[in-house]
Parts: sequence; C-alpha cells; structure tokens
Amino acid sequence: MRAVLALDQGTTSSRAIVFDPDGSIRAVAQREFRQIFPRSGWVEHDADEIWSTQLATAREALAKAGLKAADVAAIGITNQRETTVLWDRKTGRPIHNAIVWQDRRTAGFCDELKAAGHEERIQRRAGLVIDAYFSGSKVRWLLDHVPGARGRAERGELAFGTIDSWLVWNLTAGARHVTDPSNASRTMLYDLRGGWSDELLRVLGVPRALLPEVRPSSEVYGETAPGLFDAPIRIAGIAGDQQAALFGQNCFERGLAKNTYGTGCFLLMNIGEEPRLSRHKLLTTVAWQRGGRTDYALEGSVFIGGAVVQWLRDGLGLIRSSSEVEALAASVPDCGGVYLVPAFAGLGAPHWDQYARGTITGLTRGTTAAHLARAALEGIAFQVADVLEVMKQDSGLAMNGLRVDGGAAANDLLMQFQADLLQVPVVRPKVIETTALGAAYLAGLAVGLWKDERDVGRAWQVERTFEPALGADEAAHRRSRWKEALRRSVDWEERSRVTPAPGPT
Repeated sequence: MRAVLALDQGTTSSRAIVFDPDGSIRAVAQREFRQIFPRSGWVEHDADEIWSTQLATAREALAKAGLKAADVAAIGITNQRETTVLWDRKTGRPIHNAIVWQDRRTAGFCDELKAAGHEERIQRRAGLVIDAYFSGSKVRWLLDHVPGARGRAERGELAFGTIDSWLVWNLTAGARHVTDPSNASRTMLYDLRGGWSDELLRVLGVPRALLPEVRPSSEVYGETAPGLFDAPIRIAGIAGDQQAALFGQNCFERGLAKNTYGTGCFLLMNIGEEPRLSRHKLLTTVAWQRGGRTDYALEGSVFIGGAVVQWLRDGLGLIRSSSEVEALAASVPDCGGVYLVPAFAGLGAPHWDQYARGTITGLTRGTTAAHLARAALEGIAFQVADVLEVMKQDSGLAMNGLRVDGGAAANDLLMQFQADLLQVPVVRPKVIETTALGAAYLAGLAVGLWKDERDVGRAWQVERTFEPALGADEAAHRRSRWKEALRRSVDWEERSRVTPAPGPT
C-alpha cells in the first residue's frame, strides 16, 4: 500500500489526486461539469454527472500514476459542502438536480425563519447564521417543490446527502449512507455538540428519515463496490473542502488559520475543542472529528473569490483563460481608483446580505481592462481582510500569519496585495492542493499509513512567504475606500424577485 487516492469534488470540477506517503503528488486528473442556471440566482448541478466525472477522474489518476487498486491504502473524500442532493433509496437516482451552495432560491424562506424568531436558536444549536447558503433550507425547498417528495421522505423512501454522502453511496453501491461532522455541521440541522437536532429538524420541517449516519472524519466506512476498480479500496476519510484544507495546512493547534482561494474564499481558524459562537456573524463549525476528539473552527465564507476571474473570462471576455489575469492586472501599477465588489450571489461573512449585488465604482474614461482585472483581484483580498478583522475580535487571538491554498493562491500579485492589506505575512506551501491533501491525510491516518499529526506534519513545507510591502496607513486608506464601495452594493436586489414563485420547477 503505497499511495492514497483523494477525491476532490468541487463546485466546477471533479478531481482525483494520488498522493505518496511523503505528501507529494503522483498524479492528477480533472474534469469540469455543467453549471445549470434555471433562473436568476439559482444554481444547480446534475448529481449523476458529478458521480460519473468523479469516478472517471479516479480511474484516470490511478492510470496516470501507474497504480492498481491494490496499491492504494485508502480513499479520502473532500467536497463542496452545502450542495444538496435528494435521491431514491431503491433506485439510487436523484429526484431533482442538486441545489448548489451558491443558490439563493431559499432567501425568502430564510427571511421567514428570521421573522419567526429562530436566529438565536439556530446559532446556539448549529453555530450558523440563517442563510440560503446552508443545506437545510435547500432540503426544505425540494420537499415542498418536487411532487410527492415530502410523503416519500416521511416513508423513508428518499435519502438526503451533501456531496460526500452522494459519493460514498455510489462508491459502495448504496451500502453506506454516511456523512461526517464537518459536513453535517453545514446543514442548519446538526447540533454542534453532536448529533442531528430534533429541534432544528422541526423548525425547518425536515424528516429525520432522510438523514445519513454521522461518522468520524477519519475511519474506515466501507470499501468500493465490485466493478468500480480492479479490486476493492477502503473509503476511510471524509471532510468538507474547507475543513480538509485546514487539516492539510497542518492547522492542528488553536489559533492557526488558513484561507482557501477557490470559487469562493474560505478563512478558517482552529479554535480547539470548545465551540465558540461568533459576535460578528462568523460561523462556528466542526473542523474534524478523529480519535474521539472534535476540533472546531471559526469560519468566514466569501461567496465569490476565483469565480470573479471566471466572470472576467466568460462574462466580459477580457481574458481567454484564467491564468492570464495576473499579467493583465500587473500591466498597470494600481487599480486606478476602481473598486469591484463581486457580490454576484450576495455577500457572505461578516455581512450576510442575501440581497447585495455586484458593483463597480470609480470608473473614468481612463479605466482599462487592466484596471478592471486588478480591481477584481483586489476585491477578493478586500473580502478576506473583512473576515479576518472580525475573526481576530471573536477569537481573541492574534494572527501572526495566514496560510493560503487553492487555485488563486498561485497568483503572486493577489498574494502580495493580501499581505499588504492584512499587514501580516502570507505563507504559501509547496503543495497548494491542501484540500485534497487533508482528505488524504484523514484517510491515511485511519488505515495506519501515517501514525499521527506529527507524522503528517513533516510533509508540509513553505514555498514562499509574502511580507507586507505597503505602509499601514496606505493599507487602511485602501480599506476605507473599499468599505465605501461595499456600502453601494448592499441590499440592492428587490426581495420579491429573489423569493421563488410557488410550485415545482
């Protein structure tokens, strides 16, 4: 057994990465899948396509690595988190497209929950704010809008899962319906101190019969069904993508933090074994559970991170590929007074404005595509700085640096500007695929490939540290101008237009 296979199921693509025991990457395979937009603010995925692309990448990665299934110690799974699937337990077929974490169709229902006075209850139990982001309201929408779904759910005919559960179900041919606490804690249905909450299930109107079994993040759940690979492979690790990245960044101690620059941006800080509720609308979430211990994290979620670069490419046609954005942005010395707030799907932490929309301020006749590109990258960094500011207040912990990963972490201009804004070093590891690496670690620990956290920690190495180069006063001035631009984007969308019309789609 000389490798771990990590399945990294993301928002825009399915990937599989084969890791050697020293944490180095042996092979990678990736396939994009369709993004479905039935209405403004609605985002869906074809769950069957997610499964088929994920299986295909797993097979391709093993072939590239020159490995057979017998060479693989275990499979670890990490996934886009709040994306919601309901499927028929008998046939294994989804009853509707998966509703993606970015989807805003349940904003009206979330407003109703707030108006009914459930905010304090949900934060106290689940550690979450009420928002369409989380799985619970998406499950409720499916039960209310897919004909016959509620009755079938109450009779135990349907299964609910986030993408991790969907993958395990398919990998085991329906033998295992499980999730882990890091994913369960993103549903608005899970008690932070352990177990599905009858109180929250009642508030959201979700039958318990739908739910998967919650198991630790690092244990052997089962093995792959015959026919998927040339031999069975143990499935031994599960963590939501951001918690997996926190683990992969070796943030095992209280106060260590990382930011992942993916489709969105996700800043997490390990706060130890005691869940601590935020005063600034950050989320308290389970980081992972292993060895009888549960670690918690504070999290700030930015909805649009790298997706703003995709918009520059696909929406505006300013670049042909995402990799071109850094050179375009670097062709001008600054943003020329332009600020781009990428609130395309509302604003996440610490604002939680479901009705904010994207804005561009400071345009002049001298504004060029390069200024827009630079403003887009800077808009990512500004959002992260907003989160970090309140995270330090909630945790009471000083941060001496930020560990970074994800695709956009390879952008030197963005990382330097991030260090300038935060006025602390930004540390980029040699392996920035830390989401998949965290899932691999959790799986490998479960089967004894690594002994403990110190053992896996030997693989974490720094590739580059970005030190602040901008003066503190100038950084503060730039942030004040950003906040002015941000103020112009809030509460923009008409609420009646966000609330979906009744009836099935």
